[in-house]
Amino acid sequence: MANLVNLESVSKSYGVRPLLDEVSLGVGEGQRIGVVGLNGGGKTTLLEVLAGITDPDSGRVSRMRDLRMGVVTQRTDLPEGSTVGDVVLAGFDAEHEWAADARVRSIVDGLGIGAIGLDTATANLSGGERRRVALAATLVGELDLIVLDEPTNHLDVEGVRWLADHLLARKSSLVVVTHDRWFLDTVCGRTWEVTSGRVEQYEGGYADWVYARAERARLAQAAEEKRQNLARKELAWLQRGAKARTSKPKFRIEAAEALIADVPPPRDTVELMSFARRRLGKTVLELEDVSLSVGDRTLLDHVTWRIGPGDRIGLVGVNGSGKTTLLKLLAGEREPETGRRVEGKTVHLAHLKQELDDLPADLRVLQAVERVAARVQFGKHELSASQLAEKLGFPPKRQWTPVGDLSGGERRRLQLVRLLMAEPNVLLLDEPTNDLDIDTLQQLEDLLDGWPGTLIVVSHDRYLTERVCDNVVALFGDGAITDLPGGIDEYLQRRQTIADRPAAAASAGAGDNAASRASTEQAPPKLSNAEWRAITKELGKLERKLDALGEKESKLHAALADAATEPDRLMELNNELKALQAEKEELEQRWLEASEAVE
Repeated sequence: MANLVNLESVSKSYGVRPLLDEVSLGVGEGQRIGVVGLNGGGKTTLLEVLAGITDPDSGRVSRMRDLRMGVVTQRTDLPEGSTVGDVVLAGFDAEHEWAADARVRSIVDGLGIGAIGLDTATANLSGGERRRVALAATLVGELDLIVLDEPTNHLDVEGVRWLADHLLARKSSLVVVTHDRWFLDTVCGRTWEVTSGRVEQYEGGYADWVYARAERARLAQAAEEKRQNLARKELAWLQRGAKARTSKPKFRIEAAEALIADVPPPRDTVELMSFARRRLGKTVLELEDVSLSVGDRTLLDHVTWRIGPGDRIGLVGVNGSGKTTLLKLLAGEREPETGRRVEGKTVHLAHLKQELDDLPADLRVLQAVERVAARVQFGKHELSASQLAEKLGFPPKRQWTPVGDLSGGERRRLQLVRLLMAEPNVLLLDEPTNDLDIDTLQQLEDLLDGWPGTLIVVSHDRYLTERVCDNVVALFGDGAITDLPGGIDEYLQRRQTIADRPAAAASAGAGDNAASRASTEQAPPKLSNAEWRAITKELGKLERKLDALGEKESKLHAALADAATEPDRLMELNNELKALQAEKEELEQRWLEASEAVE
């Protein structure tokens, strides 16, 4: 099999730190390769050298003659003065040309390009919309090699599944950097790990990489015992803790079982439930006959929901469906319009929001953690402030960095460490995986596996939801909280059913005209296909705008934290934040109205 791209003894450094050190590798025809590693470890640099965006300091990069390669990086530069249609459909002269191509239509629909609007000026797009447009423009082409850097960012669960299915159906080779482990395991047949200037190569996707890394550590008797144990525990969960993984056992079952023979089950649910009851009692959080609206649209309609001790719940729904608002209601930060919220007397609640809380900029990282507590108990295990900080991505040297010098992602991790140090017994987590690399995600999941309390998680990371949660509930825009015994697979099936409903209704109506006329006299008129498509398009557009506003809101919160000593700047930023939040509420109202119309 011929290689499309070869790297021979390639080195690349920024400053004194070598990101790639004498790296030699190749991308073969039909290979789908996932690239993993720590944040800042050189993954993006490897992709840019491979794609020809950046030249190596030394070594040689060779490419097959006439190679058709598409590249989507995190830098989304679109032509000035262009529209979405100009960028995505640049190779087509007329609308009927691309409209007759089922593959192109699938890309336009699957990435929500139609909802953004083909006539929309690219200058008016949010960051997430620009990424989608750039990705669609690349996928439309006939390519030998596709190179993608974090393509699942700004995609919800359904969008990630569509992208996985699309890439699996193509014959193109693929090199992709992503922290989405479900995507890696589903799409990739080979894994590259960028570590300490080297690129370690493994056969298989994420599950195979976890196994191979644990096996390598065992054979080499690696000194980093904590990393070995964590990888082995992760493998134990992959092998026997989640049914979704058993359909794809590409690694050797016997060897895997031998490796994890002495590893305890991923989570002792009975023991944790018993411990949680002792800490929490019978009553934790309850919503009784609660109604809640955003503007004139109903989020909850006389809902009763009881959350008990030790419950571990994943909350899913499309962007803008009200998940964050529901967490705020559970946290007591928002009052219901009818009914009441009940909180148990022994509840000690912690709420990780998407916005950054104020952090003590004058302290160093370890001091900021120890100000909350010096030690914390996780089930049977006790951790010091330093140990917990290290688990969540702050190595000992980094723990002495001033808080004011941290990046936005590091501030969010520090926020999570401080929250866990307070020893809550009820955790509400809103997108906890943002800005975490795979190793830190594993550490977080390992902590949550043994955490004896009640847990409610909102996350687009399907892998995390499936691992740390025992139950999944969904918001479908019908005023109810729907329990899903089948988990995220059931959620995706129901969403597909909702999407297919208008076509099925039209087909049934054509089959029996008399019955249709009779029901029309007694029931309110249904939407026409054209009306339904228009509303669906509007829904997609609103979801993209809400995503963009969410990003802007997070940036404003970070800017507010940075401007703590500048009163004039603080006032200016605060006014911007209020205007943005008002716009966001208005968009949420419009989204709810549109979603009710298609139900």
